[in-house]
Amino acid sequence: MSVSTVEIGQLSAPNLVAEAANGVRYTYRRFGTPRPGTKPLLFLMHYRGNLDFWDPALVDAVAVEREVILFDNAGVGGSTGTTPRSITEMARHVLAFTEALELDTIDLFGFSMGGFVAQEVALLRPHLIRRLVLAGTGPQGGEGMHGYADPAIHAAATRPEQDGNDVIELFFEKTPTSVAKGWEALQRIFSRTENHDEPISVACRTAQLDAIIEWGIPNATLLNRLAGIKQPTLVAGGDNDRMVPTKNTYLLGEHIPHARVSVYANAGHAFISQYPTEFAAEVNAFLG
Repeated sequence: MSVSTVEIGQLSAPNLVAEAANGVRYTYRRFGTPRPGTKPLLFLMHYRGNLDFWDPALVDAVAVEREVILFDNAGVGGSTGTTPRSITEMARHVLAFTEALELDTIDLFGFSMGGFVAQEVALLRPHLIRRLVLAGTGPQGGEGMHGYADPAIHAAATRPEQDGNDVIELFFEKTPTSVAKGWEALQRIFSRTENHDEPISVACRTAQLDAIIEWGIPNATLLNRLAGIKQPTLVAGGDNDRMVPTKNTYLLGEHIPHARVSVYANAGHAFISQYPTEFAAEVNAFLG
């Protein structure tokens, strides 16, 4: 099915504002085709990303079959408020946002840090979430997730001013095919020409990094929490993720009761942009 059937997509959708009871004004985009029987799919972003960072090849393809909502958490991009320094507080802001939009049931998609937040949302408000998609992410206390142990990854992730080479280093496999797909993805992602989201501030990325490091403190007993995620869950990743090691994809699959695992070959952290068409089709089939 062609994404051309989406009249308004990621590159043209307006930036909207939801005023929540907590006083925060959340920036978001909402578009797609609300088909009978589907629920809105809320996307939660990675570290240092705002609304503009979602790949249109992925989100527009998903939006052919359902409504999608892209969201800036508190203090991120155009949203007001202070960026939380814990994943749990980020999840509480997601709940405040869904309440502001009067959403009683949603599907939830979390990528990387957004996947940490998605797990917490599912645990804090289980009846809100119908189905869950966890991409390039890992459980609290998982393996090899305490900061960025690889010096090259740490340098690229925390560099004050990142460029395209940093993104390729972080998100894609070191093969000619993956690198080429990475540059194609960057061209797509940054092709929006107007109404850009606000950039990420230094305070925002510092707070997010604190939250990520805390989440990754090794603690295998925390894996038991995943038994509380009862929703059908699609856990997906690249087979050589150096930001959130791929072993954590399998840990999620082993400990979430109704999870299925999908691993994409010759791909790194951003398998979602190396295989956007294929993964969008898998997501739509899973969500039904």
